[in-house]
Amino acid sequence: MSLVFPHTFVPWFRSVAPYIHAHRGKTFVVAIAGELVAAGKLPTFAQDLAILHAMGIKLVLVHGFRPQVEEQLALKGHTSRFSHGMRITDPLALDCAQEAAGQMRYEIEAAFSQGLPNTPMAHSQIRVISGNFITARPVGILDGVDFQHTGLVRKIDAAGIRRAVDFGALVMVSPFGFSPTGEAFNLSMEDVAASAAIALQADKLIYVTEVKGIPLDPSDPESEIDTELALADAQKLLSNLPNPIQPTDTAFYLQHAVKASVAGVERVHIVPYSVDGSVLIESFTHDGVGTMIVDEKLESLREATADDIGGVLQLIEPFERDGTLVKRDRTEIERDIGLYTVIEHDGVIFGCAALYPYPEARTGEMSALTVSPAVQSQGDGERILKRVEQRAKMAGLESIFVLTTQTMHWFLKRGFAQVDPNWLPDARKRKYNWDRRSQVLVKKLT
Repeated sequence: MSLVFPHTFVPWFRSVAPYIHAHRGKTFVVAIAGELVAAGKLPTFAQDLAILHAMGIKLVLVHGFRPQVEEQLALKGHTSRFSHGMRITDPLALDCAQEAAGQMRYEIEAAFSQGLPNTPMAHSQIRVISGNFITARPVGILDGVDFQHTGLVRKIDAAGIRRAVDFGALVMVSPFGFSPTGEAFNLSMEDVAASAAIALQADKLIYVTEVKGIPLDPSDPESEIDTELALADAQKLLSNLPNPIQPTDTAFYLQHAVKASVAGVERVHIVPYSVDGSVLIESFTHDGVGTMIVDEKLESLREATADDIGGVLQLIEPFERDGTLVKRDRTEIERDIGLYTVIEHDGVIFGCAALYPYPEARTGEMSALTVSPAVQSQGDGERILKRVEQRAKMAGLESIFVLTTQTMHWFLKRGFAQVDPNWLPDARKRKYNWDRRSQVLVKKLT
């Protein structure tokens, strides 16, 4: 093993720990496009889901099979027909869909049965359970087009699925449903996944697709991806998009994501299967790799509360160990938590700073300014600084100051000026550690 490896692995593993704690016991509905399987990505994808399962996440897997059905139809010399963005399922297409579903079930069960030593699946025991969890209804005739055996979800057996996942199984749901009379209907993976997530009130719905996410500029599919989209913005965007025809159309997955979000699913993600480990990256990193739709923006810059003590301690401890920050008494942090400003994203504290006022000198000390290494160089430190400046102005202070041994240039670039330690207010000067020789920098507030 490389001697450098622990120095990179340990900080990384600690950085994902808050997500591991937050996700344990939660329910994720993960929907995969059939293209993922056709591209040969299923073995590694199964390994990633096995890791989620090992972390105590309850998993429901919904698979699509568009390319597999197309292959079956081509073998039989039959041409696919679509309308309104849906397949017209005649009797032959229904047979092909059933054959494709059977093959997909076999491949998925095989993938989760891997267990070779020195692979992510070693020691894993995942039982895959499938069944008739979906009651369906026919699409019927739209604008004179008879969709025959194409259907829509009428009801999801949420109680049955919950019993299975609570038992520790991974539930696999195929895009097939049955009417009370026993008639089979071909459904869309996207509709099934959204309906299942809504019925289960899942904590996450993740579409693993052939698209990168929702582009910032829908007219340019190659534009940057919007990593976080508020529900209201997603609804506005959707209302201005044409009805989708192809899965690569911006509205294709977005319409189902909005439907699920409106119905109470807290997080809906659209991520690309082309990125190795996209589900893990999306679930355990700050910015993820695709687009997340939420009812409101997850990142907030706010004053800290008692509930944030643990997050603040976890954030600053590594910087205290390496000497960047002076070690603070834990009871002091608990007592003064109301003086802290924090940046929170999806329940995880990524940045903080405290403002200790010295009203008699019309100044205040900003201390413990910390930003997680996972999100450094993204402007969070400057955002916290501006919020602390606002708090200082509201308190009637004319300046703020910092004491630092390692980050002097960062503050100088942001309007601070170095002064002699004797400038400090008397109450702070008495606590100044002359052996540490911290530099004192002051910024006047205008």
